[in-house]
Amino acid sequence: MMFNLDMKTIFISLVFGHIFTVILISAYRKHTVQNRSFNAFFLAKLIQAIAWALLIVRGAIPELLSIVLANTLLFVGAVLETGALLILQKVFCEKLKRLYIIGTLLCITGFTTIYALGVSEATRIVYASVGTSLFLFYPVYYMVTDRNASTLKRLMGILYGIVALSLLLRAGAALQLGNQVGLFTQGMYQSFSFIALYMIMILGNTGYVLLSKEQADAELLHIASYDEMTGVLNRRTFMVESRNMIHQLAMRQSQVSFILFDVDSYKMINDTYGHFTGDRVLQDMADRLKQRLTELTGEHYIFGRYGGDEFAILLPDTDEVKAGRLAEQLRLTVAHHESHVLPVPYTISLGVVSVPAQRNIQLNTLYELSDHALYNAKRAGKNQVAIYNQEQAEAMLK
Repeated sequence: MMFNLDMKTIFISLVFGHIFTVILISAYRKHTVQNRSFNAFFLAKLIQAIAWALLIVRGAIPELLSIVLANTLLFVGAVLETGALLILQKVFCEKLKRLYIIGTLLCITGFTTIYALGVSEATRIVYASVGTSLFLFYPVYYMVTDRNASTLKRLMGILYGIVALSLLLRAGAALQLGNQVGLFTQGMYQSFSFIALYMIMILGNTGYVLLSKEQADAELLHIASYDEMTGVLNRRTFMVESRNMIHQLAMRQSQVSFILFDVDSYKMINDTYGHFTGDRVLQDMADRLKQRLTELTGEHYIFGRYGGDEFAILLPDTDEVKAGRLAEQLRLTVAHHESHVLPVPYTISLGVVSVPAQRNIQLNTLYELSDHALYNAKRAGKNQVAIYNQEQAEAMLK
């Protein structure tokens, strides 16, 4: 059955949809720190609302306004909206920014030239559809292929991909059917176009808000889980993740190793060079050891700050021999490094304990055993690795 939708009703719904989004974003921004992504999305919705408002009064105002200006604003709105998505995901580099600016200018100039030459509406539809779809390609590619993408992000990428594909199909239909696919030509294509436009508006508005909320939640989780100074896990999160890992290892009847270490003579560094230098020492050490741990284990470790200059590493599926070798590699990583930024060299001492993983192992017990080994390393002259006797450790855990 053929059905037709009233053109002005659809355009009015698009205008109010974008205006309501602008109002909601304005209310939200009053209580948050403004950022480039929100600003770009806010401006995109405002510009799109104006563009659709101009189309409502087509025929009552000059075509330069209802066709050329309206489509110019739609190009700019599409660029700002996709740019907001890329800024939100922190991939909108200067090179991409220049490409988007150049692409926008080409689209606007080309469309204006086509109109000035009096070319058919179908040609304008092809040009506008293909031009707009090009701006979606990179956001779609990034959101779909990003290995760390959430389900929501990947789904948004797929949906935006469908939007880009539908724009290309509309361009193809315009080549075949001419003006029949125009927004102002009544018929089946007009109705489907209106439905598509409305769904695209819902997708853009709702999707961006959900992605923003997801990113904000992830940032809050990161703040709550990581040590601000060094970027490693804080004590609470380290203990939670370590307990979970030990339970998994216990089911496999595997080994687990715990390494506790700190900076040798750290109090002297603070007293002599100041706490600012002391903080930089911890940051430098954490960065170097994270990189070395990743090289040695392939990210199969849990690394956290216990407090002060005291750090801990949990190594799954690692026996005493492997843990001792890895600890020695970490010691050498720090001892053999000469920093041109820090005014003082520093070393670390490490205590190691390895035991069979058991569900009832208390993390505090592993800490105490490795702390005892660390004390022995300090007593042996610092810049040392000491391993707690595994037989004694197993006896204490029974």
